[in-house]
Amino acid sequence: MDATEFQVKNALDATGSVDSLTEREKHLIGLAVTATRGCIACTGGRIEKALETGIEYETVRAAIDLAAAVNAGVTLRTAIEGAERNNVDAACTGQECAVGT
Repeated sequence: MDATEFQVKNALDATGSVDSLTEREKHLIGLAVTATRGCIACTGGRIEKALETGIEYETVRAAIDLAAAVNAGVTLRTAIEGAERNNVDAACTGQECAVGT
């Protein structure tokens, strides 16, 4: 099996070649995506490549922090909406249900 067998490969190639994003922006977006997808090898490679191209360490760290915060927000919102849809508050009657006490 080869990546060129899939139509999505063409879309990926076209996306990576757009002129409306700078190479710096592409590196930082790619880093955020790989970090939130959980690929250790990909993320390490993205960090290394970003630093090699002159992106400052503080910028790399800030991109990872932002991606983590966004991902945490999505996780929290998903849990809250899931609990609300299943009426979990009505089923919870113990002290552990009291927030902040």
